[in-house]
Amino acid sequence: MSEIPATTPLAAGGATARPQRRDIGIKRRYAAEARFRAYGMAAVGVAVLALVFLLVSILANGLGAFRQTFVTFDVTLDAAVLDKVGNRDPEEMKKVTTIGYGNLLKAALGTALDAAGVSTDGVSAKDVGGLLSKEAPAQLRNRVLADPGLLGTTISFRTYANGRIDGYFKGRVTMQSAALDSNVSPQQLELADRMREAGMIGVGFNTGFLFGPDASELRPEAAGLGIAILGSAYMMILVLLLSLPFGVAASIYLEEFAPQNRFTDLIEVNINNLAAVPSIVFGLLGLAIFINFMGLPQSASVVGALVLALMTLPTIIIATRAALKSVPPSIREAALGVGASRMQTVFHHVLPLAMPGILTGTIIGLARALGETAPLLLIGMVAFVRDFPAGPPEGFFDPASALPVQIYNWTQRADPAFVERASGAIIVLLVFLFFMNLAAIVLRRRFERRW
Repeated sequence: MSEIPATTPLAAGGATARPQRRDIGIKRRYAAEARFRAYGMAAVGVAVLALVFLLVSILANGLGAFRQTFVTFDVTLDAAVLDKVGNRDPEEMKKVTTIGYGNLLKAALGTALDAAGVSTDGVSAKDVGGLLSKEAPAQLRNRVLADPGLLGTTISFRTYANGRIDGYFKGRVTMQSAALDSNVSPQQLELADRMREAGMIGVGFNTGFLFGPDASELRPEAAGLGIAILGSAYMMILVLLLSLPFGVAASIYLEEFAPQNRFTDLIEVNINNLAAVPSIVFGLLGLAIFINFMGLPQSASVVGALVLALMTLPTIIIATRAALKSVPPSIREAALGVGASRMQTVFHHVLPLAMPGILTGTIIGLARALGETAPLLLIGMVAFVRDFPAGPPEGFFDPASALPVQIYNWTQRADPAFVERASGAIIVLLVFLFFMNLAAIVLRRRFERRW
């Protein structure tokens, strides 16, 4: 009987090779993990750099919209020109058009320049008046019609400077570009410099950008976001009132009470599909049903709200169902075990615990709706609106604009000043979105409960 050796060279070599191969495999996994982390950090870095570049470019182009160049001088309101009848009746005074007020302003500005010792050599009287915005006569007219007692007095009048003059003080217009521009001349820019030294012209905060109405292409310096902000606020109020109750009710039924069958499966599939439908499809739906079939007015906040509510509903339903699913089944079982009905279990126990997720999903859905443009374009909200809508509920049916539509509208205009206005409107929209997301975080933490 032969003896078998306990260890052979092959066995000994194999025994030492396995730990080596295992060590090599671990090192490879660690190296792969390190590379994956590096790729992730690089992706995050690229995303942060892109975000910073985007924000810096928007702020650089848009902050100028919050500052405006103003001209201040004294104007004598000649009653013989502005109220020929002399009875101080605003209806009679309306017969004097902005042309008459414009001539009065040109003469008053020339007189103010002479009184301040500002030389107007090389600048015609027409070009002196061209320093003022075309909005100035309308501003003075509205002020006089609101208070006819000003007639016969001398008032200090502060108005917008022409858009090219405003661009000159903001660095957008230069002497070289003015020499090639038919809307301004280098002599006018030199006169503006002398007026600035005399304290007649200066740059200040522009409240009209936030609270004023839109203006025509000839008056970019007077364009404001007031109507767009009010129209967006009206729409968000209506969207919240329409989408939140229906979305939460539908989610509770589908998640807690609906039987599991083909019909409910079909509903769930369609809800998920509607969440992925392009927003312009909802605009076509609103145009066909709410305007052409139901006869609702175009460019009205109520139509925009109906369209955006339909678009927001799937988002709210999906978020609410996810919040309801996140509640542990033990909560339901405990409530049912002590004798609560299914209705009491849902509304007294499950729904309060799911409220943080519901509110977060709702606010995120509203934030998405606030930035939508395509569906609002199809229902006519791109129209030029000069008059503010009335208070609710009548104002819901008045023509209005919206922040994203106003941004789109300004980017289509030729004057470079409207590009600045569009970037400023983007800043306002981003501020609204920031506070809406901040509200979602605060509400989530406020209503969050631990179990």
